[in-house]
Amino acid sequence: MRISGGEAKGRALKFPSRSTQRPTTDFLREALFNLLGSPADQFVLDLFAGSGSVGLEAASRQAKKVAFVEKSKYLSEIIHENVSLCGYSEQCQVIHADVRSALRDLYGENCRFDVIFADPPYHQGFIGKTLSALNEYPVLQKEGIIVFQHSVREPIKTLPDGWSVADQRKYGDNLLTFIRVESA
Repeated sequence: MRISGGEAKGRALKFPSRSTQRPTTDFLREALFNLLGSPADQFVLDLFAGSGSVGLEAASRQAKKVAFVEKSKYLSEIIHENVSLCGYSEQCQVIHADVRSALRDLYGENCRFDVIFADPPYHQGFIGKTLSALNEYPVLQKEGIIVFQHSVREPIKTLPDGWSVADQRKYGDNLLTFIRVESA
């Protein structure tokens, strides 16, 4: 697994080979940033961060600040290592917590993000829970975007009032769903 663009392009990232987690592929990360455009000077939140590859891709492409949320202590340590390997310790924050708690704390600290990326474990009901938490703790900047990576067999069925799907792209068994929030 490598960074696909920006100043750290080609940098190898650590990911535990025996992990049951499913990392976002290099191809999907490149597609994501081709669709999003440059995250330069933006604040990015990477939920269910795993190895941190999506957030590190944003940092490599000059995101101003990146926050990673990962519940697994082991994977949080991997993110710390990857952040250090890439030299982004100053612009990155790793939060070892579940998504709801992290969003509550970020909201309480008045943190707001231009891009929120969420890649929850597939087929475990996390999409609805994450949407609910993002609605309860609105940490999205006005004009910001939320992107979910999810299985084609687990569609996003309902959105909170004022939220709409701006775009959706299929890559094999994966969907990238881009959500705008009018009330942000």
